Amino acid sequence: MKIRILILLFAMLFLSGCLGVSSKGIFGTGVSVALDPRSLGTQIDDSIMQKNLSGRLAIMGHFLSINSKVLDGRIFLTGKVDNPEEKLKITKLAWETEGVRSVRNDIKIKEKFNFQQSAKDILITSQLRTALILNKEIKAINYQIDTYKKKIYVYGIALTSDEKELVVKEAKEILDVENVIASILLVEDLRIQKN
Repeated sequence: MKIRILILLFAMLFLSGCLGVSSKGIFGTGVSVALDPRSLGTQIDDSIMQKNLSGRLAIMGHFLSINSKVLDGRIFLTGKVDNPEEKLKITKLAWETEGVRSVRNDIKIKEKFNFQQSAKDILITSQLRTALILNKEIKAINYQIDTYKKKIYVYGIALTSDEKELVVKEAKEILDVENVIASILLVEDLRIQKN
C-alpha cells in the first residue's frame, strides 16, 4: 500500500512539473503570449523585470527557494527563507526592481521539513491545475499556482470577473484547502492592453 502511495506521489510530482514548464510562455511569465491580454511591450517589460529580479535573487542565494512572478509591473513573491531578516531583504530587493508598481510578499519562514505536508501540497496544486484545465470557462494557461501548508496562492490574469470568481471557487472546492489567496488581475485593471 505504501509503495502505491509513493508511486502516485512521484507521478503527480512529475506531471505537475510538466504542466509548469508548458505554461511558461515565450517570455517566462506564465501566460501564453497568444492568449495574454497585455500588450507585447508590457509582456516584455514584465519579462525583463522577472529576469532582473531572478538574477539578483540568485546572487543572494535564493534562486531555488523563492518564486517570483511579475504581472503588469506587480511583483508576487512566494517561497521559504530561514529567518524574517531574509524576508525583509528580499522584499526590499523586489521594490528596488526598476519599473515595479507593487510587491506582494507571501514568503514563509522555513520550518522542519514534513514529507506528508509537502506531498499534500503537491496533491492540492495538481488537483487545482486539473480543475482549471477541465473547466472550459477558464483560460488555465493564464494562472500560476503555489500551495504551502494547505494554502493555495493563485496568480494570473482573468479575462472577466466571472472567470476570476470561478478560479477562486474551484480552489475552495478542493479537499483540505484551508485558505485561498488570489492575486488575480482583471484585463480591465492592466495599464496597457492589446487592441
